[in-house]
Amino acid sequence: MEQSRNLSQLHPGQRARVARIDTAGAMRRRLMDLGLTPHTEVMCLGHSPLGDPSAYLIRGAVIAIRAKDSQNIMIETE
Repeated sequence: MEQSRNLSQLHPGQRARVARIDTAGAMRRRLMDLGLTPHTEVMCLGHSPLGDPSAYLIRGAVIAIRAKDSQNIMIETE
């Protein structure tokens, strides 16, 4: 059964697929330019020592995303 939640809730080692991006403007464009489009697989690689930002593997690249931005990226997990 799939659950919908946001990217900031993903723990290191977990994988998910992007369901949608709930932001607009320049931030939406930046996230999409990084490869975060619907159905893209994302894996959390870890969090910084203070918990923000977190590193994600997206289309073969490691990308750091702040928690406030990752809260707008909805994911689907099994």
